[in-house]
Formats: sequence, C-alpha cells, structure tokens
Amino acid sequence: MTGANEARADGYGRVYQATGDQHIVEHHHHAPEWTGPDSVRHPAVGRAPVVLRDRVGEMDRLRAAVEPGAGNSAYVLHGMGGCGKTAVAHTLFRHAVDRAGRIGFWVNASDPASLRAGMLAVAADRGATDAELTGARSGLRPAADLVWHYLDASDRPWLLVLDNADTPAVLRDGGWLRTSPTGTVVVTTRQAAAHWWPGAELLQFGVLPRQDAALVLQDLAPHAGSPEEAAEVADRLGRLPLALTLAGGFLAHQILDPWDLAAYRRGLDGAAGYHPIELLDQGAETGAESRQLLSRTWQLSLDALAAQGLPEATALLRLLACWAGDPLPLGLLAGADLGDELHPSRVESALRGLLDHSLAELVPGRVRCLRVHGIVLDSVARATPADRRERLAPVAARLLGAALPEVPERGEQDPVVTLLAPHVIALLRRAVGWGVGTAAVEEAADRALRLVVAVHRSGDYASALTLARQALDVVTPCLSAENVFVLRLRMRVGRALFRLGRFEESAALYQEVLDDCERTLGPGAPDTLEACLRLALPLLNLDRPQEAMLLIRRSAQGREEVFGRSHPLTLIPRKYLLEVTLSPGAAAPSERDEILATGPGVIADCRSTSGEDHPMTLGAELNYASALAAAGRPAEALPHVRRALSGYERIFAPDYPLLLNTRQALSIILDALGLSAEAVQQGETLVAGRTRVLGPAHPWTVHAEGLLRKYRDAAARTP
Repeated sequence: MTGANEARADGYGRVYQATGDQHIVEHHHHAPEWTGPDSVRHPAVGRAPVVLRDRVGEMDRLRAAVEPGAGNSAYVLHGMGGCGKTAVAHTLFRHAVDRAGRIGFWVNASDPASLRAGMLAVAADRGATDAELTGARSGLRPAADLVWHYLDASDRPWLLVLDNADTPAVLRDGGWLRTSPTGTVVVTTRQAAAHWWPGAELLQFGVLPRQDAALVLQDLAPHAGSPEEAAEVADRLGRLPLALTLAGGFLAHQILDPWDLAAYRRGLDGAAGYHPIELLDQGAETGAESRQLLSRTWQLSLDALAAQGLPEATALLRLLACWAGDPLPLGLLAGADLGDELHPSRVESALRGLLDHSLAELVPGRVRCLRVHGIVLDSVARATPADRRERLAPVAARLLGAALPEVPERGEQDPVVTLLAPHVIALLRRAVGWGVGTAAVEEAADRALRLVVAVHRSGDYASALTLARQALDVVTPCLSAENVFVLRLRMRVGRALFRLGRFEESAALYQEVLDDCERTLGPGAPDTLEACLRLALPLLNLDRPQEAMLLIRRSAQGREEVFGRSHPLTLIPRKYLLEVTLSPGAAAPSERDEILATGPGVIADCRSTSGEDHPMTLGAELNYASALAAAGRPAEALPHVRRALSGYERIFAPDYPLLLNTRQALSIILDALGLSAEAVQQGETLVAGRTRVLGPAHPWTVHAEGLLRKYRDAAARTP
C-alpha cells in the first residue's frame, strides 16, 4: 500500500477516510418508498348518489362498453363542474366491478403528480416489479409505456377511470391516454374541446330534467317535503346535480333545527341570512375539497385558464355574472371593454376559454346566444371583489343600452329585445345587491325602463306589466319613491294596467304618480305632463270625460310651452283631444267644434314631423275619423279611417292593438253609412282579434261583441 487509503462503496454504503482515530455513529431513518395513492381499486369520490337519476341513454352506452369482449375504446364524459360526470363514472365503475366481472381502476387525473402516481399504482397492481416502478419514477424508463404494457398484458378485462382530467395537456404530454383491447377507458373532464380527445367518444352532460332533479332531493332527504316542493327547490337550483346533492345533504343532516324543503326554499331567497351559495356549501361533507363546494369549484377552471394565458376569462365571467343564466345574445359582448382586465380584442379568446372549460355553452337559434348556469353566475358574483363590482355594473348596463332601442317603435320588436328581458332584471338585482351606488342603479333602471317600453309597444301588455313591477320591486329599497326612474316605471305599470282593462287600478296609480311628480318635479315638468296625459285615458273609460279633457288640455298646453307646437310629444295630446272632445259631457258644443276644426292641422303637423306612414300620422287620421263620425259626419270620416287602416296593415301584425282599434272605428263608420255587410266583416275580425289578444272578458272585447251584434241586427233588417 502507498499510505493513501483506497475504497469503494455501493448502494447505501459509506466510506470514511481518516489519518487518526475517529469515532463515528450513524443513525439511518428510511422513509417508505411508496408515495402513490392508497388505492386505485376504489373510487375516490365525495358523496356518491343514492340513485343515479336520468342519464339513461348515456349509461346504456357505457354499460355496453364494459360487457364481455368489449374493449379498445375511450369515452370522455364532459360538462360543467357539478353536472354529475363523476357520479356517472362511479355508477359505471360499480357496475363493471360488481356485475360485468371487470377489474376497476380509479385514478385522479387533476394534476401531473396525482396522475403519474395513480397510473404507476395501476401498473403495480397488474404485475410491474419494484425495479421497473423505480426506474419509471426516476425517469430511467417511460412511465406511460410501462403502465400500458401491463394493462395490455392484463389477464382480466378492466375499466380505467381517469377522473377530473380538466387539463387535457396533462394526459397528452405524457402519452397517458391510450386504448387497449383488454379494457375500456373513461375520462371525466370539464374540457369540451374535441381536439383534445382524438379517437374518443364524447358524451356531454348538463342539468337534470325537472322530475329527476326533484327525485335527487327526495333520495337524500325523503321526509323533507312533497314532490312539488322538491321540484320547486330543484328549479331554484337550476337542476344542477352538485347543488341538488348539497341541498339534500343539508336537509338530511340537520339535527337541532331540521329544515323542510319550504324553509330551504326561503333560505335560498335570503330568509335565513345566508347567501344562496353559502347556504348550499353548508350541505358539504366535513373536509370536502374544492370540487365539492359551489363557492370554489369554478375557480379551478378559472385558475386553469389563467395558467393557459387567459386571465381575461375571469374578467369576462365576472361581466357575465352581472346578467342572468338565460340565453344571452352573443352580439352583446362585441363591445365589452374592461380596460386592462379585458380588452375588446381579447373577448373572443376569453369566450373560447369559457366554452372549452364548460363554464359556458352556445345556444343555437334565430339569435346566436351564450348561456352560463345561474349557480355559476351567483358563485362568481359573490366572489367578485368590491372594487371590480363598481366597474362591472356600469359596463354591463352600457352593453345592454347599446342593444336596447332608446325610443322603441310600435310593433314587433327585434328578437334580441325579448331575450334581454331576464338580463335587464338580473342586472338590476346584481347592482342593488352589490351596493354599487345610486348612479349605477339608475343606469340599470334606465335599461329596465327601455325594455318595458319596447315590450309594451310590441303589444304584450301583460309582460310589460310584469317586467315593470319586477323592476320596481328590485329598485324600491335602493331608490326613493320620488326618483325619476321610479316614477317612470310606476307610470309604465299604470299604462299596462290601462291596456289590460284594469281602469280603476290604472287611474288610482296614475293619480298617485301625478301627485308625486307635482310635489317633487313641479307642475310643468315633462314627467308631470306625461302623468296628466296618461291619467286622462283610464278616466275617460271610467266615464269621467270632463276630468280627462282638462288633463289632456293641460298636457298639450304645457308641452307646447316646453317643446313647441309641432314636437312629437306635443302632437300626442293634440291627437287625443280629437278623440276625447266628442265624448258626452267632455266639452261644450263651441269647444267641440273648435277642436274638431284642428283635425286637418294636426294630421299635417304629424305628417311633416314623422312622415306619411308613421304611426303618429296614422293615429291622427284615426282620431280625426272617430271625431268626425261622432259629430255625425261619417262620409267625411271614411277616407281618413281607411287610410289609417291601410297604413297600419303595412307596418303591424294583424292582431296589433292599434290595428284592431282602427277596425273598430271603421266598423262603426261603415254601420253609420248603412254598409252593414262590410261592418259585420270588420266586426268579426275585430272580435276574433280582441279575444286572442285581450281575452273574452276584457271590457274592450265585450264592447266589440256588442257592436258586432248590432251590425248583424242591422244586416238582418237590410232588404
């Protein structure tokens, strides 16, 4: 030897070299080598369904895929979080193991580490040696190849479930998703884009049918209430399986103060002091993970989108949370601009991200729409920071304003207007609930007002009444009764009540509004003059013509002072004066003659201001014709009423109210001229239309039926 120490160590051996005496003590603590899941033979799920409801067609297809001899196939179960994909996979797993004679493997595929550990555990189950597994873990051999070698060589058929594969790149990058003749693969994911799943059969999952959704609640809490109460709660929860499961879990496990379904329904509306999402999360099992909580599950998808370079998807979803879970016209999003958070040029990519992660879906139809589940919107809205809310509500209002006509024309509206109705009311609720301030609430209230006007002018008075009342119910706690938007919405309620034949209610409401307008805005304010005009119409139908005449005169004179004689707002009461003046007791004979003489001038001013075929001009023709007929001059009235009818027929649908009003005037004039056959024809058309639009009990329908009987009697007497 040379005096230098030479040595070699293998494995865990150690070599110590020293020139003097040394005392060496070693303590070796070896942690277990295995870091994988405790089991891949048991589904790692939260609360399994008592009974899998609906999904009949999908389950038939999946059961066939695990029958003897079936294999070499992959199925991707995709849909929004909480729609029950894992529940379907769990039910299939139990069937495959308990009835189809297969080995079942369940692997969490939500992240690379969990997927790798789970798949190597599958390989170990199928016979991979410790040395092979160590090599795969250390990167000395391809891990996916090892796993699939042993799956291909399995002596028993198998079912492999890759659960929560919401980031498909995790499967693709390692080559983990394959097929084998010895087994069947099922993937659950929120990622809907087909290009991630080449060769796989895609099965989409959504919410449950109403009856099945109610049964989910009854399965979990059978004594909480009736089937109809369960259905009502299911509707309130949008029939989303996760929400139903959480609600049923809450109802089933209350001890000190058990709730029934009716109490739970009230709790969802805030009666118990909970936010709906907070109340739902109360039904989760202790220690539930994010995927099993409605307050957190959507954030997983948004985090994944941010990791993919789409942080603006969060901003877009927050904007969508200002609206409702009903179909939203896609065109509304074209001008979305949240500054640094969401530039208009990035809306397309953000939207694609939401669609790919099943946070939204496209709805085909006459108008292309987008839909996001209401529970998702409530959850996202609740988690939106306060400073973002102040910015979101005005942007949402401006986008609605761009789609709603500022001054809607009479007649059929753009179909987009009807689709926006739930979103306008939802924005009001969100703005008030968020406490974003008076200016933002007023902007949202203005959109509600525009919507109500558009729906009213389409002839759908019942819907206009409902929308106006909904808007008032929402804004009244936030805005004072004298706020101009509240006053205008109240006037729209009165206007709809009038059209629906509820004259007493309309008159009473308009009197209250007029009093409030006079007190807060002044007697000459435009809104006060509008209240005057609108109060006159139900009074006229309540046989109070003198009061009606005074109010219309006041409106006409006030508007002429403010706007001028030929302004459209002034022409409206001038037209009404023609209609009202010859009502019994409305005016003295000299006054009637004076007003009747203004008829041609009113028509000329309307024509000059609005055009020949505008409803304003046609309305003036109609009112003048009615006034002439009432004055005993039907021959002079006939050409005017025929022009009005011809014009209205060109621009309105057959049952539009103004067109029906014109038929009534024409029938009266024809009868006065002794043209009984044509009067009967117009009367029959009138009664049929009134019945379809207003119903058989409406006062105007009853009146039309009385006119028709009169015409038929006259026709019977005609030789």
